[in-house]
Amino acid sequence: MKKKFKVTFLLDKSNNWFHPYINKNTFKQIRKFSFKIEENYKKIKGQDIVFILGYGKLLPGTFLNKNKLNLVIHESKLPKDKGGAPIHYQILANKKKIYISLIKASIKIDSGDIYLVDCLKLNGTELMDELRFKQAQARLNIIKKLLKKFPKIKSFKQRGKGNFNRLRNSNDSEININKSIKSQFNLLRICDNERYPAFFKYKNKRFILKIFKA
Repeated sequence: MKKKFKVTFLLDKSNNWFHPYINKNTFKQIRKFSFKIEENYKKIKGQDIVFILGYGKLLPGTFLNKNKLNLVIHESKLPKDKGGAPIHYQILANKKKIYISLIKASIKIDSGDIYLVDCLKLNGTELMDELRFKQAQARLNIIKKLLKKFPKIKSFKQRGKGNFNRLRNSNDSEININKSIKSQFNLLRICDNERYPAFFKYKNKRFILKIFKA
């Protein structure tokens, strides 16, 4: 029996929005691989491919050297929009076509060679739950494409001028009550009703806003 390539999906339990969309049987129809899920990078070694999915901590070079190929998915047309929350920043810039780059993990954040580029399209009305769903489906699609091509895959260097976005936090969800809802709708779309809801300040008090689609 032909030996299967070993694949691990490294997930982050503190950033677990993607967890419901993937398990060790998600790609079982691609029979040349064996799959497993792990949340502790220290338990991973000797893998043919490690997909690092939403892992918020910086991984040491010693870990990357323990596996043949370590891959990261970044939702932008690299080298543009490196860093945190790439979809959020692009929605704030009113973009509806979001590129997805599957890249080699490197010590320098979001700077590795590119293996595949895909995209997802938005209609401009999606709220956070819909955005996450579309993002997850796009991630699964680009992973599937890579797996089908492996091991006959080639990469290319990032080209052009890039930029780096800072990590967003709960304070970035503040709504300006002196501006229209329409002008701030994209900001409302990327607010999470539970983790980082929209809010505004009035008369020295803070008020929470939650948004749902009717």
